[in-house]
Amino acid sequence: MPKKKNKPGHKISCHKCKTQADCCRFGAWADLSEAMKIVPLGLEGEFFQLEQDEDFPSGYKIGTSYEDEPCTFLDPDGLCSIHKIDYELKPESCREFPYEGGKIAPLADLLCALHIANKKKHKKAKKLVRK
Repeated sequence: MPKKKNKPGHKISCHKCKTQADCCRFGAWADLSEAMKIVPLGLEGEFFQLEQDEDFPSGYKIGTSYEDEPCTFLDPDGLCSIHKIDYELKPESCREFPYEGGKIAPLADLLCALHIANKKKHKKAKKLVRK
């Protein structure tokens, strides 16, 4: 995950999404330093698979799910328990989604209902303009 921040406007609000947990169904990668801030919150959930990765600020990434399971920080309502406490403590990859390094993430077409809806709306508008 690149260290770049999104440009203004490159953010989709979780609160506006009717299928909020869809983007969390395969978990995410967090920087080790982010995980160290989340652990003391005492939330139900855990981290898996610590790996060295120089694209992360600390040089290490850690997963929020085991293999392709949903994020362990989803609460029983299907919402992010980290987000409920402090949005700024959410891993950067989660805050940026559906973007990754300022570009649409490869999994956005599969996991982000708002991105898919926006894409369909723009496609429909282009068709109308061409007529």
